Amino acid sequence: MKEHLKKHLYILCLILVLLLAACAPASLPTDSQTTPPQQAAAGTLQVYYLDVGQGDSTLIKTPKGQHILIDGGDNHKGQDVVEYLESLGITQLDVVIATHPDADHIGGLDTVIDAIPVKSVYAPKVSHTTNTYRDFLMAVKNRGLKIKTAKAGLDIPLEGVTAEFVAPVAEYGKDLNAWSAVLHLTYGDTSFLFTGDAEKRSETDMLKQSEQLRADVLKVGHHGSDTSSSQEFLDAVQPTYAIISAGADNKYGHPKKAVVNRLKKARVEIFRTDRQGTIIAISDGTNIKWETTR
Repeated sequence: MKEHLKKHLYILCLILVLLLAACAPASLPTDSQTTPPQQAAAGTLQVYYLDVGQGDSTLIKTPKGQHILIDGGDNHKGQDVVEYLESLGITQLDVVIATHPDADHIGGLDTVIDAIPVKSVYAPKVSHTTNTYRDFLMAVKNRGLKIKTAKAGLDIPLEGVTAEFVAPVAEYGKDLNAWSAVLHLTYGDTSFLFTGDAEKRSETDMLKQSEQLRADVLKVGHHGSDTSSSQEFLDAVQPTYAIISAGADNKYGHPKKAVVNRLKKARVEIFRTDRQGTIIAISDGTNIKWETTR
């Protein structure tokens, strides 16, 4: 009797093992089978709002594989930007844009330009006397390049996307923030606006051509300072999403509560580098998906 029970138990166990094997996947994915995010998103527009603390740096990867870098964070963030670009497999930058001479925007650009070949550099026609600005100029010169003047109405020749500067509109003397190069980028039905440190003075001038400002995604001006993002400007842009690039516990109190409240009142979804790290927008030309990484 015991032998008979053992035989039945053996058969039942065998059937159970066979059933489990039939239900299980053929194999589990290995590291070599997984696709890196940058490859999985090939054929899309990818915008990386880099976490560089209290500063600004944004990488754009076009669907045709061209690379645009807007600003490079402060001096001590240049190597971080280089390493991030290298982690994405970037060996050349088609365009570098220095929005204006403030150190928290161009400080790291000399390190980037020294490390990675660059095809063209754009900046507004305003100079500065700091060592940081001179380092940027020297890095460009060492690459054998001349700076192209960023100004309203100028298009950047890129494949598959439209990129046009909408500021600076005029000349602003020593007001460096007002000189900020502002870029409007369109891919399919999706659009992005990158504002540097443009403040109300520049915003007011841009509003004279308000139809050029409409964008799904707004990189909020001047780290969320209340000198930027006026109600009139937000009404013209009508963003669905807003990105604020700021450092945690920065001494300026960025972003200002008034700006955050203004965005919330307009039902804009807000992303912040000080809270979420690097923020990535991925557009297929119709929809925009979001990822955040620290």
